[in-house]
Amino acid sequence: MEKPLTRKASLLTLGGLAAGVLGWKTDLADAAGSGPAGIASGAITCVLTPELTEGPYYVSGEKVRRNITEGRPGVPLALALKVVDASSCKPIKGAAVDIWHCDALGVYSGVQGNTGTFMRGVQRTDATGLAHFDTVYPGWYQGRAVHIHVKVHIGGNVVHTGQFFFNDAVTDAAYTQAPYNTRGARDIRDSSDSIYRNGGSKSLLTMKKTAKGYTGSITMGVHRS
Repeated sequence: MEKPLTRKASLLTLGGLAAGVLGWKTDLADAAGSGPAGIASGAITCVLTPELTEGPYYVSGEKVRRNITEGRPGVPLALALKVVDASSCKPIKGAAVDIWHCDALGVYSGVQGNTGTFMRGVQRTDATGLAHFDTVYPGWYQGRAVHIHVKVHIGGNVVHTGQFFFNDAVTDAAYTQAPYNTRGARDIRDSSDSIYRNGGSKSLLTMKKTAKGYTGSITMGVHRS
């Protein structure tokens, strides 16, 4: 079971102080100005989603690396995760993006007697706010929709904890391939997932099919402290 948010975390979220994933429109930004002025004018709209629970399988001190598969099988997934300042929508350089997820068979490394550090890693954002990971499409396990966990650290502080989700139709297509097709049908889809219902629809990765697998991207807007 996933750990529920604490009362303090819930209050932070409701107060708009928690970080989240955002969408924005900038078609009028040049005319109205950028940063807080642009946001105030409506030219730039940053919409924060609720924080999503860390879950029980976080392990601190993960390796700084782009490829987190450790050779385990699965459909290749290249992630491009962007971090921006929620107040200005400007990219943040040097943020540490920390992700973890189960492998293609629904197994997490480093917990419940499982060894290794597969499907776990940290990357620093570049000057454009992007962190890149090479991984595989996550598998499923009982009681949860398909997802990836994420933390964003700035200056040693955790400024965002969340989860990324996948469109069910994309997952259905990915799961026709090995080793996903060696398992039975997953028991939970997005709409039935309790975490997804609390904000996951705003944490959906933008997915594209490639010759080798998929790419997934998203922008996270965070407060720096």
